Amino acid sequence: MNRPFVNVTIPVYNEEKELAASVRKVVDFLRTGLGYPYEIVIANNGSTDATQAIAERLSREFPGVRVVSLPQSGRGRALKKVWQDSAADILSYMDCDLSTDMAAFPTLIESVIAGGFDVAVGSRLLGSSHTTRGIKREVISRCYNLLVKLLFRTHFSDAQCGFKAITKENAKELLPLIEDNNWFMDTELMILAENLGYRIFDLPVRWLDDPDTRVKIWRDALAALKCLFRIRRTIGQGKYSPLRSARLAELSLKEVKAGGVN
Repeated sequence: MNRPFVNVTIPVYNEEKELAASVRKVVDFLRTGLGYPYEIVIANNGSTDATQAIAERLSREFPGVRVVSLPQSGRGRALKKVWQDSAADILSYMDCDLSTDMAAFPTLIESVIAGGFDVAVGSRLLGSSHTTRGIKREVISRCYNLLVKLLFRTHFSDAQCGFKAITKENAKELLPLIEDNNWFMDTELMILAENLGYRIFDLPVRWLDDPDTRVKIWRDALAALKCLFRIRRTIGQGKYSPLRSARLAELSLKEVKAGGVN
């Protein structure tokens, strides 16, 4: 049996200062730390600086690196495009600033290859996680994730950590349901995955805040609130109920087969 092929997507928007160093770090780590064939995709979404030129240079320097360029900005839009088009068996992404310690990446990938999970997400909020960031961002992050739990009764701990993996099969099912093309895409993916019965692996990570983050806290928080209530309204209308029933039936069948019952 062939080993699974792993996609690592790095969405970028005006990252000329960090891109080259970050990609080289990822390449160095994956060469010795992953154990599976992989591709690194730099997903340039609407950059106006030298990001595209740097990305193209990196793709020539490293055979496993390629570039996808989108004219419009939006992290969610970039991830959807790359994941939908990738031939990889496992799809993942990490932020360009590498705020999440890559040491957790093999465990993230292994959880969806052999661990019985459909989606894996890094968490900055579990008891064993180690997070370094300012008090304002810490409070906002915890309040945001608490709101997600209150609205949707979710069990995953961190919706927005830029460190996730999913099988290609499950991405094909979930991505067409996701409406957001920007920062909120992560949260929408996680809420829909849990609501539809997908098995989610919550992985504690070591995370260091990037002071040069592109996130505009209050603007993005307001947009996220609108999206949260949109999803709640859609779920309340029963749009996903048939899909959830089908998904749970599929999982039950897999469990029966795994138990050796014919």
